[in-house]
Amino acid sequence: MARFGMVIDTKKCVGCMDCVVACKTENDVPEGLNRDWIVQDVHGTYPTLNMQIRTERCNHCDNPPCVYCCPCGASHVHELGGVVLVHHDKCSGCKACMAACPYDARFIHPDGYADKCTFCIHRVENGMDPACVSVCPTHCMHFGDLEDPNSELNKLLNSRKHRALIPEAGTKPQIFYLD
Repeated sequence: MARFGMVIDTKKCVGCMDCVVACKTENDVPEGLNRDWIVQDVHGTYPTLNMQIRTERCNHCDNPPCVYCCPCGASHVHELGGVVLVHHDKCSGCKACMAACPYDARFIHPDGYADKCTFCIHRVENGMDPACVSVCPTHCMHFGDLEDPNSELNKLLNSRKHRALIPEAGTKPQIFYLD
């Protein structure tokens, strides 16, 4: 069974925001809201500073607290690839999922339901990459099956040091950042 994930090369991301624009366009995300975003993280002490630019979104966790806390059954795990989704027609807009998500990956759509990255499952079901991956000019984003030992994702993860965001939350995120 497939388990979709994403690997992002932080040495290649330049923060151009093409992924953000592609997502907004592909998914008709309302003005002022985003399913993905760019983070610039500077750490260290002058003069030894390091900066990392990365694109962030829902981590499509293997242990998704947003699904477990949803009182309506709207938040769920899709049978294809374990992608975490929201049934808009079931969502009451109570924001329990937003409170449970350690990645701040959800927002309330103006129509009253929780919304978030879907890994463009509608594209994936048709054999295409998510919109964000397909437009990345530096090719820093990689999408695929983490269960396939021969996938590009596993080759990248096996060849470079990497990390997930907030692993201590116990959510088992499926997005990995190459250092």
